[in-house]
Amino acid sequence: MDANVAGNNYDKYATTNPIEQRMMRGFFDALDEMLGDLTPSTVVEVGAGEGRVTERLVDRFPDATVIGLDLVDDELAGDWAELGLPMFFGDATRLPFTDRSIDLVVGLEVLEHVPGPESALREIARVCRGAAVLSVPREPIWRAGNMARGRYLGDLGNTPGHVNHWSSRAFRQFVAAEFDVQASRRPLPWTMVRATPRQPA
Repeated sequence: MDANVAGNNYDKYATTNPIEQRMMRGFFDALDEMLGDLTPSTVVEVGAGEGRVTERLVDRFPDATVIGLDLVDDELAGDWAELGLPMFFGDATRLPFTDRSIDLVVGLEVLEHVPGPESALREIARVCRGAAVLSVPREPIWRAGNMARGRYLGDLGNTPGHVNHWSSRAFRQFVAAEFDVQASRRPLPWTMVRATPRQPA
């Protein structure tokens, strides 16, 4: 798969930029709120990247089985080995789990990278038996922010690898195609939702 589709190499979770650090605190505050009352036994993070969020999930749910999953990438494999996390290579559109087998599926900053995101959403709904917490960049704020910082000007601020773009309302509607959306938060510049899969007819 093209590297840009898999994602870019900027680790925003480890940023030293004070403005970006403040935004990441808002992001994680929203995530903590979304996870608030959940007590899952099984957790899967789809699109785990460097494993920073997976680490947080392991710490938050010490009695749960927590697994991170992302596309094949040697650099990521090195990051995971250093962290000692239970991580696997896999595709968001073909998740290697049985139907309704995962209590909590987390997909942060992944669906904007997936060609045909509907397939990934269906897969997340298929394997999820409890809750899903999903986030994407909020458009057009994300691209405007990139341009204000002088980034990706030739692509009108679009981050390399972002092939899908949603406003907050559009993302909630997108998720609602497969889930019942319970809550939505907008930590600048993201949209984050918590949802439960619809019961099969």
